[in-house]
Amino acid sequence: MNYSELSIGKLKEKLETLEITSLSLVEDYFKQIEEYDGQIKAFLTLDKENAIKLAKEIDEKRKNGEELGYLAGIPVAIKDNISTKGLKTTCASNIIKDYIPPFDATVIEKLKEAGAIILGKTNLDEFAMGSSTETSAFQTTKNPWNTEYVPGGSSGGSAAAVAGSMAPFSLGSETGGSVRQPASFCGLVGLKPTYGLISRYGLIAFASSFDQIGPFTKNVEDSAMIMNVITGFDKKDSTSVNVGKEDYLKGLKDDIKGLKIGVPKEYLEGVEKDVIDRIKESIKVFEELGAQVEEVSLPHAAYGLETYYVLTPSEASSNLARFDGIRYGNRTDEYRNTEELFTKTRSEGFGDEVKRRIMIGTYALSSGYYDAYYKKAQQVRTLIKQDFDNAFVKYDILISPTTLTTAFKIGEKNSDPIAMYQSDKLTVGVNIAGVPALSIPCGMCDGMPIGLQIIGKNFDEAKILKAAYNFEKAIKFDKTPDLGGIK
Repeated sequence: MNYSELSIGKLKEKLETLEITSLSLVEDYFKQIEEYDGQIKAFLTLDKENAIKLAKEIDEKRKNGEELGYLAGIPVAIKDNISTKGLKTTCASNIIKDYIPPFDATVIEKLKEAGAIILGKTNLDEFAMGSSTETSAFQTTKNPWNTEYVPGGSSGGSAAAVAGSMAPFSLGSETGGSVRQPASFCGLVGLKPTYGLISRYGLIAFASSFDQIGPFTKNVEDSAMIMNVITGFDKKDSTSVNVGKEDYLKGLKDDIKGLKIGVPKEYLEGVEKDVIDRIKESIKVFEELGAQVEEVSLPHAAYGLETYYVLTPSEASSNLARFDGIRYGNRTDEYRNTEELFTKTRSEGFGDEVKRRIMIGTYALSSGYYDAYYKKAQQVRTLIKQDFDNAFVKYDILISPTTLTTAFKIGEKNSDPIAMYQSDKLTVGVNIAGVPALSIPCGMCDGMPIGLQIIGKNFDEAKILKAAYNFEKAIKFDKTPDLGGIK
C-alpha cells in the first residue's frame, strides 16, 4: 500500500492501531524518493540506513507496549541549514560541503524525542539566499506540479519533498518568506511562526533577527500537530521567548463567526489578475463563514522590500564572516599569506548570490554609509512593525495573496536579481515585524497552485491556524501534483 498521500494524523492512527508498521512506512517513502527525486531533486543527503534502523526499534517498542513519542515512526525531511548530529549539513554551499555537525539543533532534538524519523536533508538556495532554489551549489530543485517551474525558495527542497509525496512533512526556515512562498508555489500549508517561538539554536544563520524555522504540511491540522512538538522556550537561544506551551489542536475546529479580518490594500498592488481573482473568492468564503472583512492600510508596506534588502545582507555580511578558511568550513588549497587564504577560500566557496549579498551588507555597514542605509532601514523597520501593531488593534487577522504570481519557470529570473527579489514583496513585511503568518492553497491558475496568506499578531498562531482550518474545510482544495509524468 502507498501511504504517501495520507495525513500525519491518519498515519499516526494507523501506526498506533498496528495497521501499519513504521518500517513499512519509511520504506514506502524511500520508494517514493527513489522513483521521483531523480527528476525533482528535493534531497541533498539521505539517511536511509539509520532511518530503517530507528523504524525497526520503534516497531519493537510499540509491539512490546512501551511508551512512545507523539510522532513515533512518522518520517520527516529537514532543510539542509538545520544542524543534524552525524548527518551532513551543507547549506547547499561549497564552503561547508563536507560539514558534519557534532550536535542537533533544538528542533531536531524535539522531533527525535517525539519519535520522528529523519529521511534526509533537503536542497535550498545557498545559505537560504534566494527565492527559487536555483542558487544551490549542488542542484536545482523542480516543482512537482510542473518540473519546468521553480518550487520557490529558499526552502524549495523541503516544499518539493512534501508536494512530491516524498515526506509527510518537512521543516524549512524563513528569513523573508522562505516557507510561505514555496508553500504557495507548491500547494502546501507553510507556517512562519512568531520570531522567538521556535528555537533557532542549530539553525545556520542568514540574518539572525529575521530567521525562523517553520513546517511544511499538506493540511492545517498537520501543521498544528507539528507546532505542538517544535515550539517552546530554549535557554540555548538568546532570542527564544518564554510564553509557555500551547496546544494548537485545541480550538482548531471552532468556527470563526465574528472574526475581524483586514485586507491590506498595499498587498493587492501589482498582483497577477488570476491571483487577485482567487483572493477575492477567498474573501467571500471568509464572509460566508461569518467573518467581517474590511480593507485596511499598512502605510509603510511600500518600503518593505528595500528595508529587507538592506538589513538582511548587513546581518549576512556579519554572520558569514566566520567562513574564512580558518575557523569553519573548507579551505583553499594554495595560498601564500593570510589575506590570500581569506580571499581565495571565500571566492571559491561562495556562489554569486551569496557574494552579492555580502557585498551589499558590507557596504551598508561601512563607515560613512551606516547612517544613510543601515540605521535608516532600522528606523523604517520600526514603522513597519508599528503598522502591523496598529492594524491588530482592530483586526484579528490580515489576509492577502502570498505571492504576486504563481511559480515562474526555471531560469526565468536568474539574469535579473531585482525581479527575483520582487518574489518576496508580499512576505518580507511579516519577517521585518516578527509576526506570524501562514500560506494555504486557495485555488489554481494554469495548473499551478495559488497561496492565500493569513497574518496574525505575535504569538497568535492558534487563531491563524483556526482561520486557515475553517477556510480549508470550506473550499475543499483537493488538487495534487500528477506525479505520473515525473520519472
